[in-house]
Amino acid sequence: MRYQNTYVNLDPRLYNRQPPVPLNNPRVGHFNTQVAEQLGWTEDSDLMTRWVDILAGHYLPAEFEPLAMAYAGHQFGQWAGQLGDGRGLLMAQVIDNNDKRQDLHLKGCGLTPYSRMGDGRAVLRSTIREYLCGHALNQLDIPSSNALGFVVTDTPVRRERVEAGAALMRVADTHIRLGHIEWIASFAPDLLSEFTDYMIDSCYPECRDSEQPVLAFLQSVVERNARMIADWQLIGFAHGVMNTDNLSITGSTLDFGPFGFMERFNPAWINNHSDHSGRYAYQNQPAIGHWNLNVWLPHFMRLTQAGVTRESLDDCLSVYEPTFMQHYQQGLCRKLGLPHESESLRLAFEFLTLLEDNLLDYTNSFRALLAIVDAVNYPYEQQLLTTLIAELTGEALSVWQQWHKRYLLQLQQVDKQQVLTALQNNNLVYVLRNSMAQRAIDAAEQGEFAEVERVYQLLANPYQVQAIAVDSDSTAPAPNAVQQPISCSS
Repeated sequence: MRYQNTYVNLDPRLYNRQPPVPLNNPRVGHFNTQVAEQLGWTEDSDLMTRWVDILAGHYLPAEFEPLAMAYAGHQFGQWAGQLGDGRGLLMAQVIDNNDKRQDLHLKGCGLTPYSRMGDGRAVLRSTIREYLCGHALNQLDIPSSNALGFVVTDTPVRRERVEAGAALMRVADTHIRLGHIEWIASFAPDLLSEFTDYMIDSCYPECRDSEQPVLAFLQSVVERNARMIADWQLIGFAHGVMNTDNLSITGSTLDFGPFGFMERFNPAWINNHSDHSGRYAYQNQPAIGHWNLNVWLPHFMRLTQAGVTRESLDDCLSVYEPTFMQHYQQGLCRKLGLPHESESLRLAFEFLTLLEDNLLDYTNSFRALLAIVDAVNYPYEQQLLTTLIAELTGEALSVWQQWHKRYLLQLQQVDKQQVLTALQNNNLVYVLRNSMAQRAIDAAEQGEFAEVERVYQLLANPYQVQAIAVDSDSTAPAPNAVQQPISCSS
C-alpha cells in the first residue's frame, strides 16, 4: 500500500497516539475484497495473511501510526463539549488505486482518553449493521465510509446484555467531522488557520485554485452535505443521529448507529429509540443538515485574513437549500423515468402522498413502476404492482387510478427504452431492511456468517432481481406493523 500518514504530523493537541488494545481469540467475520483491492491491501502478503490479527489489535504493521482524534459536537441540538474517538483509532492513511486518500480507522479497539463513560469496544450486531450498510451505500454511489472487514472475538461487551465483541476496519476519505472545528474553537483556537489549510489540502485541493480558497472550501462542504442528504432521502435512508460530530466535512456518510431504511412510507418515522422528540426523523434530515452547518460556519469568523465575513458565510450557507432541492427533485423525476419538469414533479409528489396516506412500501412501490411500462418483461415488478393495488381500497384506489392515467400520458412523451433504463437504474430491488440485517446478526451470534455473505452479495447488485434472494428480502412488513426503532448502543 501507498502510505501517506499526514494527520499524525499535525499539532499533538489534536489527538492521542496509542496502540489498539488486543481482543481475545479473534475470528473471521467477513473480508471485503472489493475494498482490499481498492486500497492495494491485497498486494501485500503480510497484510493479507495477518488481517485478522491486525483488526483484533494483535499485530501492528510498521507503517501504521495509530491515534485517537479529539473533536467536540452538538448532540440532539445541545453543546456536548469534548468528545473524540472513544473506541476508534486512525491507524493509517493511504493513497488507494484511484489515487484518492483513504483513512483506515479501527473501531472497537479499546479505551482512549476520549472514551468518557464508554468501554472502548464494539458489539457484533452493530458492527455487522455498519459493515453491510457502508457496503450498500457505496454500491449506490452514495458517498459513505466502507469497511475492509470485521472480526468477532471472545471479548465480552456489556450493553443491554453481555454480547460478543467485534472490531471493524472502517475506510473513509476522511474522519474529520464538523465537530473537529467545534473542538478547535473551544479548546485550541490558535490552530484554526493551520487546520483549515490541512482540510483544504487533504480533502479539497481544487479550492486552492479559487481566489478565496477558504470560502470555496466552506461552500463546497455545504454543497456536498446537501447532496448527500438528498441522496439519503431518495432511497429512504435515515441516519438516526445527525449530531455535528457525526457529519463529515466531505459530505460522506459516517458513523452508522441507529440507521434504517424506510419500509412502509412514513416521513415522520423515527428510527433511533433515543430520539424521543423526533429531531432526527427521516423528514427532518434536510433541515438538520442546514442547522448543523449553520452552527459550524461561524467558527471560521476568526479567519478574516482569508476573506471570511458574516456576509460571506451567509453566502456559503445560502447554497444549501437550492443544492438540496435541485438534487432531490432531479432524483425524484429519475425515479419516475421522466425528465425534470413541473408535471413530472407534480406526479412525483402526488405518488409520495399516495404512499404516505396508505403506508405503502417505499422501495417496492417505486420499483413496481416498471410494470406499468412493460409488465411482460418485468414479472417480479408486476407482482409488486399487483400487491400495491391490492392494498388500495375505496377513495385510495380511485386516487391511484387517476394518477396512473396521468402518469401514462406523461410517459408517452418519452422514449420507452429511456424510461425503462431510468426506472431500473434509480429504483432499488433490495435495501438493507432491518429484518434482513437481523437475520444475519442472529446467525453470526451463533457462529454462522454465511448469511452475512449472502446479504453482502445481494447488496452488491441491488438494482437487479437475484437468484440468491429469498422472499423476505423484499417483503414489506404488515400494514399495521410498527417499524421498530434501533438502539444506538454499539
